[in-house]
Amino acid sequence: MQRSRTLFRSTAVTVASALLLLEFILIAATINYVLLPMAKRSADDLAALLVLSAQTWVELPPETRQDFELELARKHQFMLFDDVPPLPPREGFLPYLTLLDSALTARTGEPVSVRVTELETTWFWAEIHTGERLIRIGFPKERLNVNPPMMLLLALVATTVLTLLTALVLARRITKPLELFSAAAKRIGEGDIPESFPETGIRELSGLAATFNRMALQVRELLANRTTLLAGISHDLRTPLARMRLAIEMLPANADPKLVARLQHDVEEMNQLIGEFLVLSRELQKGPPQRLELGALLEELADNASNEGARVQLQTHANLSVTVDPMALRRILTNLLGNAIRYGVGKPVEIELAAAGNHAVIGILDRGPGIPAQELENVFHPFYRLETSRSNTTGGSGLGLAIARQLADANGWKIELLPRHGGGIEARLTLPLD
Repeated sequence: MQRSRTLFRSTAVTVASALLLLEFILIAATINYVLLPMAKRSADDLAALLVLSAQTWVELPPETRQDFELELARKHQFMLFDDVPPLPPREGFLPYLTLLDSALTARTGEPVSVRVTELETTWFWAEIHTGERLIRIGFPKERLNVNPPMMLLLALVATTVLTLLTALVLARRITKPLELFSAAAKRIGEGDIPESFPETGIRELSGLAATFNRMALQVRELLANRTTLLAGISHDLRTPLARMRLAIEMLPANADPKLVARLQHDVEEMNQLIGEFLVLSRELQKGPPQRLELGALLEELADNASNEGARVQLQTHANLSVTVDPMALRRILTNLLGNAIRYGVGKPVEIELAAAGNHAVIGILDRGPGIPAQELENVFHPFYRLETSRSNTTGGSGLGLAIARQLADANGWKIELLPRHGGGIEARLTLPLD
């Protein structure tokens, strides 16, 4: 399965990539259209001055050459020698000296390569043939007083850091409100109503906050109306149901006993269904959380089922405690255990409790006929039953698992049905530990 990326990471990478690409384009344009032409012009001017100085020295009378050398040293930091042995070739690559080589070669008409000596300071030397003499003229590295590679490196580092910080700030500014909206939507899905978002700031986000606040209010009203409607209908149906019971009791003594028994059975089914509706309307409203020992709760449920004739085996591998809505947890476990007993065809039902990381896992396992893989999610829908006769003697009302799933979702728990090897179903409930 492909791992999804967060919006923050995607936005940050996109913005940073675009800014870095723009940065490299600007640096390349600056080098090609500004720095390189300026460096070529500077190298050409320096080459012209070196060649002119060498030619002038050769043409001067010998008695004035020393004064000229002093003038070159004072004004241009040049040193000039003649009749000296050649220096070894230059090692390494220096961009400016390469440009100076080209400019000197163009000025003299013969290949010239600037040499380098390093004693106390670094000196650059040009060996120029003029007037049938080899003139070595040089200048110290400090005369250039520029370091383009270091300037480019500092510019690259500074703009890269600034680009990444800008991308992170922009991405966080975009994604932070969305994270808050996502968390609030999750709370609504769990049955809580979050606090209203402030409808200020950026216009688009303030509009989204206003829309979300209206939606949260509508969801709150819808949940309240649904609960009231379920409770009201279920309660109001009890009155005609009581009258039907009374009418059955007042039937003549010569009434058909089979007909009377069937009517009484139908009334009891209706009463049971209304009771489940009342339970649903009551328990969807989350109660105050309490600390519970899961082992003790499961032992109580197993004992109650055993007292009613069921065969239940409890296995606990840890003493785990949780802080939960006790009524919701009890209702879920009761429904799951009841289903396992009903469909377990008389075979023992197992209850297991174990810890998985920071979660408690409760498994209720039966050895019944099982559920087809394509139906494992459908059975959580209200009134959905694999057995289509709609008879309570062969199945429940179809609300037990629906109530369990809704209560689990409202409390942020996970409930699932898993097929067992060898037949049967494991109903697994996962909830966070304290």
